[in-house]
Amino acid sequence: MSCDDLRDSYELYALGVLEEPESGEIRAHLERGCPACQSGVRGARQSMALLGATAPPMPPPARLGLRVRAAVAGGRGIRWSWAPAWAAVATAAVVAALVFHAREQHAADELARAQAHSAAHTRELARLNRALDILNQPDARQVVFGAGPQPPRGRVFLDSRRGVLLLASNLPPAPAGKAYEMWVIPKGGKPLPAGMFQAATDWTAMHVLPGPVDLTGAGAVAVTLERESGVPQPTSQPVILAAL
Repeated sequence: MSCDDLRDSYELYALGVLEEPESGEIRAHLERGCPACQSGVRGARQSMALLGATAPPMPPPARLGLRVRAAVAGGRGIRWSWAPAWAAVATAAVVAALVFHAREQHAADELARAQAHSAAHTRELARLNRALDILNQPDARQVVFGAGPQPPRGRVFLDSRRGVLLLASNLPPAPAGKAYEMWVIPKGGKPLPAGMFQAATDWTAMHVLPGPVDLTGAGAVAVTLERESGVPQPTSQPVILAAL
């Protein structure tokens, strides 16, 4: 586990109530001198010590004090101070609240990560379904682009009712802050933006422009490298150009 994964567990580790495998992971980080975990655990221990030192004394209910005194043998000669006991109770209550909050926060973080993961899977499934919908059309137009091992190469599938599908290989991942933008270029007209996409780490890419799309008079489908937010018109030379 990384230090970010363990960050919310330092307080539980300092209290000695953290369960495995997180406890073993923090211990391993400390043994190899991890500065982030050393600092986090040290801060958690200092917080626990500060809570114990600053817990205010709380007077007990009078009825409870009478019952305890009656239960103590030889109680007449005993002088009992309740302040330390109730300070310990107050400290334990604060620590328990911290432990509960840390566990609740950890559960909330895990739920948020699971929801984000599920949403990403849902989006990817919808994208694949749109791509298959275009591929399964018997009258979809298919155009091959690229030649040889070096340039980006692949195919473009076009269907006026369902959209445009681009499948590419040998397309390097875009630099930071950049992304690929697809264009549908009419004959003699300005390129029309057709969506942003990124190439995968294996240099492959799939992009779908869902749609109905007006392909009347379309002359080409192109791809340029642009800023990540997209541009209304191309600012660089095409890295992919599929003439229709």
